[in-house]
Amino acid sequence: MDEKYPIGKFDWTGEVSALQRETWIEEIERLPQRLRASIEGLNELELETPYRDGGWKIRQVVHHIADSHMNSYIRFKLALTEETPTIRPYYEDRWAELHDSIQADIELSLTLIEQLHKRWVILLKSLSDSDYKKSFYHPESKETYRLDYNLGNYAWHGNHHIAHIMAGRSRIGKG
Repeated sequence: MDEKYPIGKFDWTGEVSALQRETWIEEIERLPQRLRASIEGLNELELETPYRDGGWKIRQVVHHIADSHMNSYIRFKLALTEETPTIRPYYEDRWAELHDSIQADIELSLTLIEQLHKRWVILLKSLSDSDYKKSFYHPESKETYRLDYNLGNYAWHGNHHIAHIMAGRSRIGKG
């Protein structure tokens, strides 16, 4: 198994059916509960366990999900309200090293993710087929991404990091 990509990389086919979008929305909707379940029973010391050698600590992964999903939600709103906006990239590795990602109680991010995902799912379920074809430009990759791609990518992103947390649990014998 690839420790960095335990569920593989996001596979984009270019065309997304309404059924596929519905599945991805359900995954985004379920993520907060799955995330809570994945860290259940871990103490403060165990949250300091890296999910792999050279990887982030479980605590950092939880905070990263909040950071990343907030950025994605904003990107959706920008793409829906502007004509192919240029989004602001961020250095996730640097964000993960900031004090709030290293020291803060994970409950802060768990609550944030729960509330953010409630709003995000309301937005996602309201979008039309043509809305999902709207896009934003990412200056770092120099690519334009459609919202249906971003939806799938973030459904994958949550599953990807749940797998990291489960790998971390296995490392401490709680897998």
